[in-house]
Amino acid sequence: MARAMFEYTKTVLKKVSFNSDLFCKELEKALSRLLPYEIDELTIWLKQFTANKPELYSCLQLID
Repeated sequence: MARAMFEYTKTVLKKVSFNSDLFCKELEKALSRLLPYEIDELTIWLKQFTANKPELYSCLQLID
């Protein structure tokens, strides 16, 4: 079940990546719901996903 939440989070973040405000809000929700090791995995995924999306860089401050 926990793995499903992680995959769902990635799907949602991909879908809202067109809007940095929505992306930040969904990222905040994810960080409050995911387990610590899933947050570590999400951090790695986010760095790869946002590599060519500079408008989303400000949201990455939430994971620090």
